[in-house]
Amino acid sequence: MTAGSVDPGTRQMLWRFAPMIYGPTLLFGLGEGALLPLLPVIAASLGADIAQAALIASALVVARLIGNLPAGWLVARIGERYTMAIAGLLALAGACGVLVAPNVGVLAVSVFGIGLCASAFGLARHAFMTTRVPLAYRARALSVLGGSFRLGMFTGPFVAAAVLAIWHDERAVTWFFIACLVALVVLVLVGRDPEDELAAEGHALHRSGRAAAAERAAVPPAGVFRTMWHHRGVLARLGVSAATLSAMRQARVYLLPLWGVSLQLDAGVIALIVGLTGALEFALFYSSGQIMDRWGRLWACLPSMLIMGSAFFGLAFTHDVPNATGWFIAGAVLVGVGNGLSAGISMTLGADVAPRPEPAAFLGSWRTLTDAGGAAAPLLIAGLSAAVSLPFATAVIGVVGLVGALGFWRYVPRYVPHAG
Repeated sequence: MTAGSVDPGTRQMLWRFAPMIYGPTLLFGLGEGALLPLLPVIAASLGADIAQAALIASALVVARLIGNLPAGWLVARIGERYTMAIAGLLALAGACGVLVAPNVGVLAVSVFGIGLCASAFGLARHAFMTTRVPLAYRARALSVLGGSFRLGMFTGPFVAAAVLAIWHDERAVTWFFIACLVALVVLVLVGRDPEDELAAEGHALHRSGRAAAAERAAVPPAGVFRTMWHHRGVLARLGVSAATLSAMRQARVYLLPLWGVSLQLDAGVIALIVGLTGALEFALFYSSGQIMDRWGRLWACLPSMLIMGSAFFGLAFTHDVPNATGWFIAGAVLVGVGNGLSAGISMTLGADVAPRPEPAAFLGSWRTLTDAGGAAAPLLIAGLSAAVSLPFATAVIGVVGLVGALGFWRYVPRYVPHAG
């Protein structure tokens, strides 16, 4: 995102969210991105075998999935700011547990706790933006939120490499994560609410935020499961479509390296190709928000899913053809472009259809569904690859993406009136 690509009014609005939302999100992503690749290494140093080390790393994803519903309950009762602060403090305790863990069991519990806190922090900031960002800026604001986390996750491993080069101890990276969490908690507690900053200006953000606060005060929080049942229609239709998007995103994390390995490429070449997709994803994150705000949600949802679904489906038929490596690079580039255009889509659609007086309980259900889609993708890939073949699994993932595109095409205009 360049300075010239954002108009002054939008830049001012986005900047107001930096101290309390974007800054903490970047810090969390940076710390998590640094620590995550080293969790298997730390587990192995405590005596874990390969399967146990993989289980430790996956505990973070499982905890994110489980934590969404209780996080929705917590946000509905104590508010977004306090939930983010509590989540940061508890994650800090989990990071300390990773630092001093004497065995694999303590490490697993600590990592699981960090995942629960990540879920609560993510849901709280999503609810915060849902109630405070004007509709005209919503997609761009949430795309920048997604871009902040992507930037942290993208640069985190490089920071970890630098820390290891200096201290030669994998647990030194945990200290970096702890420092990020301390800064995060300070920003959340000290950062001023954007609607307070705009109170004297009479800005729409202030008015919309105060109106939402008054509505929340007038309406008692609904239960998470009651909310889920009341909105079962949109969750079963648009929510499932969003879950296929999450599945595509997770599929690229697993499929692209596996495809490179199956082609017997050098590890450095695989890392370079995957890194190229990450660079494309980060470079395009703001474009998604601009497209959704200016032309409608469907104009970002549909191309993103069609590009990724077609890329995976087409890649499945190139494994044994001449110049298979070239086709792999082309497919990876298309997946990177498609995923870059998807930045903020799931959060924006969730915010669009969330009930206005109290969105937290609904967003807990929404994020549980989308996270389940992401968690199911690696299992689907592993099962189909073992039972049939990797190309078959890749083709199925492509079909999932195309089916998701069909779901967006049908249900986005139905549930999001300003979808275009």
